[in-house]
Amino acid sequence: MIIDVRKNILIVGLGLLGGSYAEALHRYGFHVSALTRRQSSIDYALEKGIIDEGTEGVDPDMISRADLIVFALYPHIFIEWIEENQKYMKPGALLTDVTGVKCSVVYRVQELLRPDVEFIAAHPMAGREVYGVENSTSRMFAGANYIVTPTEKNTRDAVETCRELGLLLGFANVAELSPEEHDEMIGFVSQLTHCIAVALMTCNEEEHIERFTGDSFRDLTRIARINDSLWSELFLSNRDALLRQMDMFESQFMKLRDMIANGDEDGMRAMMRHSAERRARFDKK
Repeated sequence: MIIDVRKNILIVGLGLLGGSYAEALHRYGFHVSALTRRQSSIDYALEKGIIDEGTEGVDPDMISRADLIVFALYPHIFIEWIEENQKYMKPGALLTDVTGVKCSVVYRVQELLRPDVEFIAAHPMAGREVYGVENSTSRMFAGANYIVTPTEKNTRDAVETCRELGLLLGFANVAELSPEEHDEMIGFVSQLTHCIAVALMTCNEEEHIERFTGDSFRDLTRIARINDSLWSELFLSNRDALLRQMDMFESQFMKLRDMIANGDEDGMRAMMRHSAERRARFDKK
């Protein structure tokens, strides 16, 4: 399946990411439909020209016309949706997602699916601290990373189509990882960072701290404005990998603490130089 404007694309879950996908794809001329929980989200997207059609709940006809279906749902809702509604999909339909964990989702969905449809998982590494289609924008994909997570059940055509989708959406880098590699990496670069931000925002109960902070604190805690329902599910779905990353962070944090306690300036400076060198790679064009 090669992506072209004759394809009908269905977005299931019209929130921040689903809306941003819809905006980008509609701009290219695809016929974009959407299913979501709130009619107000559909009304907004129609008014802003983000989608061509949509409705709340499940519409069998809309599902049956989709060549490509993008799922932007919580992991457990995604699995339930497949169980209940895959009967409406057309043969040959291709499914993908934006889910932040893979092992607990990908293998289960592929196990449930009919043999005449295919699911190729992906994770757009982009987001904002606000939610809902009202805050969606495809601009957040620019310069961001996009990870495709194929399994042995995926065809090469599906993988290439998913990679093409990432480039079409405007992602700067498209990578491939196995679901296991993905979850280990995401446990570090995404979930651990959210854990640190949450812990940092709750470890000091000083009132009106916002009056005293500078840019460094605001930048470091930006992601602490967290969706507790979604992220608690993601943490628990990737529990083992996340705990390994938390243990590694604790080890390094305590190492730095001991250097400060012992007045080990040389050790601190060596650690800081290593940190600065690694961070500088992010800034290279």
